[in-house]
Amino acid sequence: MGTPVTWQDTAARRLWRHGLATPFDSAADAVSAMCGAHAQVMSAAELSVGLRLAGADRTHVRSALWDTHELVKTFGPRGTVHLLPARELPLWTAALDAAARAGNPAPKGALLSPDQVDGLVEAAAEVLADRELTVDELTAALAERAGPWAADRVMDAFQDKWPRWRAATHTLANRGALCFGPARGRKATYTSPRRWLPGFAPAEADAALEHVVVSYLRAYGPATPQHFARWMSAPRRWAGALFASLEGRIEPVEVEGLVAYRVAGDVEAPPGPPPEALLLPYFDAYTVGAQPREVVFPGEAYRRALAGGQAGNHPVLYVNGVAAGVWHQRRSGRRLEVTVEALVSLSGARRARVAEQVERIGGVLQAVPRLAFGEVTVGPHA
Repeated sequence: MGTPVTWQDTAARRLWRHGLATPFDSAADAVSAMCGAHAQVMSAAELSVGLRLAGADRTHVRSALWDTHELVKTFGPRGTVHLLPARELPLWTAALDAAARAGNPAPKGALLSPDQVDGLVEAAAEVLADRELTVDELTAALAERAGPWAADRVMDAFQDKWPRWRAATHTLANRGALCFGPARGRKATYTSPRRWLPGFAPAEADAALEHVVVSYLRAYGPATPQHFARWMSAPRRWAGALFASLEGRIEPVEVEGLVAYRVAGDVEAPPGPPPEALLLPYFDAYTVGAQPREVVFPGEAYRRALAGGQAGNHPVLYVNGVAAGVWHQRRSGRRLEVTVEALVSLSGARRARVAEQVERIGGVLQAVPRLAFGEVTVGPHA
């Protein structure tokens, strides 16, 4: 087992690896280092990525997604919408599909049979090959190509009924049949990743899983198989077996009494101290992935900055990589009102670092910010 390390050292390494101490030059490099950027709330994703880029604003992230196609918007870990590096999409799709198959492939009450899912994968790849379709347009196309059952409105969702095929949306993405296209007004569209990645096909599963585990441990390690399983939304026993299969590629290390894993030989120290203060938005990758929760969110921060133990539902103030408060932004035109609620005493120097962060956020969001310290009364994001 390697030389023991501390959680303080671990936090500094994670912030450095995430580009939060030394920013990246390209959006693809930043998102690769994050193991994907959560993009259910696109403005939060633009801020997450923008904060990790040198001198960038949100237009740089949008351009990387829709102009140069360095990034792809699709379904990532935990079945949530993510931005992923286009160059790594063959690996991510294969790994996500393998993790999904490790669970219960045919749960009781499933709306689709395995044969129907296979049919939808084939049909979606065909109808999206050269165009972007809204949900309604894709529903009609799949019903015509795969069968009318695809359009049956039987899936419970948001006090409504969605067409049957949507129960397989994540699977279609994981098997490389669809990703998001540019929005059409307020409507989302889907398209084929092959339009931007000619010859695209999911990679071989073992190589893909190794890539994702190694990437995860570089970004969030040392971490346990259980931490990885929670982050990936995969069975714990499967994650344990996966880590065991990578012996020699990854290695155990003790972190203040906890045996966790890192990439073998990955002992490079950060080039300098971590940022003294950081403001990270909803669902930021560092917030969602950093474990153990009780270490990253100590004391009152566990109650205030998490939602029932779930990370990402609050924007978080970090001091030396540890949660130390929450914050909220309210935009009106070009003005951005930022309220920061600190759970620890902030010196004048640390308040100055927070103010610098607010200016940086304003730069990324192309707004004129104003900072206030006080109680945040807005609840967690739904």
